[in-house]
Amino acid sequence: MAPTLNTLVLRPGAEWDSAWQRCLELAPEAFRDDRVLNLWNGTWQADGRPLPAVTPVDGTPVAGPPRLDAEAAHRAVRAALDQHRTWREVPLADRRARVSAALDALEEHRDLLALLLVWEIGKPWRLARADVDRAIDGVRWYVDGIAAMTEGRVPLPGPVSNIASWNYPMSVLAHAMLVQVLAGNAAIAKTPTDGGLSCLTLACALAVREGLPLTLVSGSGGELSEALVRAPEIGCVSFVGGRDTGARVATAVADLGKRHILEQEGLNTWGIWNFTDWDALAPQIRKSFDYGKQRCTAYPRFVVQRSAFADFLAVYLPAVRSVRFGHPLATEWPADDLPDLDFGPLINAAKAKELTDQVAEAIDRGAVPLHQGLLTDGHFLPGQDRSAYVPPVTLLNPPPSSPLHHAEPFGPVDTIVLVDTEAELLAAMNASNGALVATLSCDDPATFDRLAPQIRAFKVGHGKPRSRGDRDELFGGFGASWRGAFVGGDLLVKAVTQGPTPDERLPGNFPDYHLMP
Repeated sequence: MAPTLNTLVLRPGAEWDSAWQRCLELAPEAFRDDRVLNLWNGTWQADGRPLPAVTPVDGTPVAGPPRLDAEAAHRAVRAALDQHRTWREVPLADRRARVSAALDALEEHRDLLALLLVWEIGKPWRLARADVDRAIDGVRWYVDGIAAMTEGRVPLPGPVSNIASWNYPMSVLAHAMLVQVLAGNAAIAKTPTDGGLSCLTLACALAVREGLPLTLVSGSGGELSEALVRAPEIGCVSFVGGRDTGARVATAVADLGKRHILEQEGLNTWGIWNFTDWDALAPQIRKSFDYGKQRCTAYPRFVVQRSAFADFLAVYLPAVRSVRFGHPLATEWPADDLPDLDFGPLINAAKAKELTDQVAEAIDRGAVPLHQGLLTDGHFLPGQDRSAYVPPVTLLNPPPSSPLHHAEPFGPVDTIVLVDTEAELLAAMNASNGALVATLSCDDPATFDRLAPQIRAFKVGHGKPRSRGDRDELFGGFGASWRGAFVGGDLLVKAVTQGPTPDERLPGNFPDYHLMP
């Protein structure tokens, strides 16, 4: 069908089948015509039971995870321990050279890795490429500085086990694995259940060609947790995900005394108090919708001084109405650049329905809808499946009985709470017993300096959003949003290495102490 000014087309060369064919040609050891393989014991294994999967972008079938059972996972962990014992004796100069070679390979195939992210987890093209770039650039920074970071330290007794959510396969999960390897450990990862399988498989295929001791397996968290969390061979557990699963992991590692890094969700809030610089706030509001707020450092809650509410809305509503969403690979003409969207679909149709139902329930119980976008406003191919898409929504005063009142929605839904006093402001900003980030917009620096320490977030920005950060920027959380060692900068290396004294107290949030860097 020839495109017209009113008809979008899938950009030629960006089809899933084209990306899959390139994977088959580039890494035939890891991909088969109809499935991907698991990686353990240094080789790609055609084991596990592949499950069917579809992309949230438009429902196209994609490769599903080849799920191992518990027995196979235990074998993989034991093999990883053997790799770990060999790798920890490899000289640092050799480790640096091999990791650098792996990064060169990732950089060479950056656009294919990004295209896989678009199809598997729905990231817009700009954000998908940024995810790959952050992984590569971040690990290069560690390659340059690893000698000083590991001086006087040794690798852990066993490999690091990584269980991470689907939203940042490269800049969080692959980045962590490569730094763990650089520090002298073998690294194990479970592929995220909801997406990122093919991207991670390709990244690992390129890395293991350089001799890096990586294990990549798929399976249900419940079935594999005994091996990936509790197995005595595991030296450290690194987890990124929700509080319910994180609490179960935390209980297991505490019982066993394992080193752990557990990043969990929190309701990150943006406070508005005695503030007038509205022109500076406007661009931040639209940017907050990047990737549909499907990230641990998103800001889904605005806590606004009641006397400033009208001025806030005058800036907020035009910004939210300017947000662009839709199919990340749809163009008006075949040769056009890919669209610069703020977000694509949610991770799957089930999550989209859950969030839509939560919004409807909150409105039924008294929340006031200030903005409700329409799917017809989206950027879509004719007739495509739209079941995983949710347009932007803004609610005033979600009722306490609603999940939107106290938990992050992980989707493009903002909630606004009005307050009259500083005490109310702080209570509303601390609604979730700890958060990863927060921001307070106020004109007076002294007011910020006084209020910011009372906000229970690891990072608090003054009029600007905070994020996970890269390179030397530290990262952690307060309260229930984080358990175990903090990361970022040299703390990431310290978290996966041992110091000269057995009673070393790492900065972090542990059952028996909380130590800030």
